[in-house]
Amino acid sequence: MPEFSRRAMLGLITVSGAATAGLLRGGIASATAGPGSYTPTWASVDQHPPAAEWFSDAKFGIYFHWGVFSVPAFGNEWYPRNMYVSGSSENNHHKAVYGDPSAWPYHNFVNGARDKAGNWVQFAPKLKSAGGNFDPAEWAQLFADAGAKFAGPVAEHHDGFSGWNSAVNEWNSVAKGPRLDLVRLHADAIRARGLKFMVSLHHAYHFTGYYDHVPAQSDASLRKLYGQLGSAAENQLWYDKLAEVIDGYQPDLLWQDFNLPRVDESRRLNFLSYYYNKAVAWNKDVVATYKDGLNNRGEVFDFERGGPGDIQNPYWLTDDSISSSSWCYTTGIGYYSMKAMLHSLIDRVSKNGTILLNIAPTADGTIPSGQRTILLGIGDYLGRFGESIYATRAWSAYGEGPTQMGGGSFTTPREGTSRDIRFTRGKDNTVLYATVMGWPGGTLDITTLGSGRINLASLKSVQLLSSTAGSYTDLPDRTQDGSGLHIRLPSTPFSAPAYVVKLTFSGQIPSLGSGPVPTSWVRIANVTTGLVLDSGGSVAAGSVLKQWSYDGSTNLHWQLADLGTGYHRIVNRTNGLVADSGGRTGNGVNAVQSAWTGGDNQQWRLTALGNGRYQIVNRGTGTALDGAGSMTAGSAVVLWAPNGSTNNQWTVTAV
Repeated sequence: MPEFSRRAMLGLITVSGAATAGLLRGGIASATAGPGSYTPTWASVDQHPPAAEWFSDAKFGIYFHWGVFSVPAFGNEWYPRNMYVSGSSENNHHKAVYGDPSAWPYHNFVNGARDKAGNWVQFAPKLKSAGGNFDPAEWAQLFADAGAKFAGPVAEHHDGFSGWNSAVNEWNSVAKGPRLDLVRLHADAIRARGLKFMVSLHHAYHFTGYYDHVPAQSDASLRKLYGQLGSAAENQLWYDKLAEVIDGYQPDLLWQDFNLPRVDESRRLNFLSYYYNKAVAWNKDVVATYKDGLNNRGEVFDFERGGPGDIQNPYWLTDDSISSSSWCYTTGIGYYSMKAMLHSLIDRVSKNGTILLNIAPTADGTIPSGQRTILLGIGDYLGRFGESIYATRAWSAYGEGPTQMGGGSFTTPREGTSRDIRFTRGKDNTVLYATVMGWPGGTLDITTLGSGRINLASLKSVQLLSSTAGSYTDLPDRTQDGSGLHIRLPSTPFSAPAYVVKLTFSGQIPSLGSGPVPTSWVRIANVTTGLVLDSGGSVAAGSVLKQWSYDGSTNLHWQLADLGTGYHRIVNRTNGLVADSGGRTGNGVNAVQSAWTGGDNQQWRLTALGNGRYQIVNRGTGTALDGAGSMTAGSAVVLWAPNGSTNNQWTVTAV
């Protein structure tokens, strides 16, 4: 059901005159989901559907840290800050190459100046048509060839230099440096390749800490560059820059970096309502993302360099970089392998997410060959096997195998193995894709699809996606038993960084069970501590779940009520309350108990690990029940990203 219809049926919005105008404009049906207008209140902007259909279908985007900070090509994109931090490597480098920052400040990279060797230094890339190396059309073509469905620039980083024709900030790429409207050039080139256009803005930190080592400036313009205008003016400038980008470039996705809580709440709400109202006027769905300061009722949460260890709802995003050392180009920059980046993409899609991959062009506008090779490798895979990625949805289980991927922010991309499998499904829920991250040999064994967990009577066909897009090899030789589905594969594989098996059903994909878990009352014991899950007795809703030595008390008895969706509610025998994540996503937060409402935060998937052990993963947060390694009876049970620790593992025994 379309999002707007669902919301209307639930009574979440009222189709007033304004909303009707949003549905019909000049007799043409609106492309936007949600209300027809927004006000700067949380109650209003929270009605905005966070993950537009195009975004949930896209799966892969590209952006780039490219700006004034690319010129020194040293350290990372925080060079503008760190060059002022006495004793830092950037400070020492700056003094050696350019001079003391007091005499050779950061804005020299904008205005242009000579270094100690007499070389002219300035961020002033030239278009190829003007004899330079920068060609936005070539960049956009590379993004399309890489398989990205949306792309765009870091329009402004923490340094305060705007890459567009700004009327509110004279430190911009049209007035200074390149003398080019970089955002316009990228917007036109990217949209010409049929991609959605995004911008990222990192300027919440510009005036809330980035330049705290820069001396006070006497010049008003320099105070603007270095975030020294004072709180009221800086907050207004933060908003004005966003409004300029929205008005001038109509981004399909507007991504923001951290420190938004330091921005006045009223301006955050003004920004959201302004953007969403503009989208209604443009008649298109837009996406706003955040790391903090907003919420996932109207926006999409972004994990930096990582993602959850399991499926997480609602739909989420991760931004990651092609390099572990820097987000911008630096001399000697190294890269992750193509296979690690691709396998991370596959993993994140299986867990209900999208990846936004950063690249790092050189200051003159060249995309280094090593980065191009990685992007084209990803594009080659997606060109052949993209049906298992694009426009798919997460299934009941994300996958199986020994390689832990994700588990929170700042987790390293990893290559999978021939035993690592990730699932996606078609939007109509009749096709299940199993992607294996290496050739498994003559037989593919999928333990998740064992007879104790899923009924495959309606399985119509099994096919291997062949090397050429749209071609398939039938795999009729297959058996199912308690240990899994066993599929006979061709003897000679083609070359690919991952392989996809397509399972087509005559109707809906059957529901996945958690395996043969007891249906009676059980005790749930932590593998590390040996202590069992404890409600604490007749306690109030919201009370923390604990662990205790087993003594037969009904406080320690739980029922795993199968919801028929691959999830369970976990009900205590004494108080009737259910285990609940409370919607808290961080590692180490307490698990609680509450009255059953049916929400995702009260639903749990039991992921079988073998040897009678399970991870108990929350549907709403993607985090799992964890004993935290505490051996003390009465200690709290917490939530943690699924991982290989036995703190994260539980046994289930009938009582």
